[in-house]
Amino acid sequence: MSNEILFYVKESADGGYEARAVNHSIYTQCEEYDELPDTLREAVRCHFDEGRVPALLRIHFVKNEVIAV
Repeated sequence: MSNEILFYVKESADGGYEARAVNHSIYTQCEEYDELPDTLREAVRCHFDEGRVPALLRIHFVKNEVIAV
């Protein structure tokens, strides 16, 4: 088991943020960016049994922009 989980985070079309774990079936969302760390911790703790929770969560923020030429 890895000691770290990578999350891809993006802005939601409805507002707020969506986070999806890489290599795990963990998905969560929150309204404010400041809420993200606690929201991710809660989602990870719900996914793993006690004593098996990874020590680190890595956030990769993805921003999709369209630029006219």
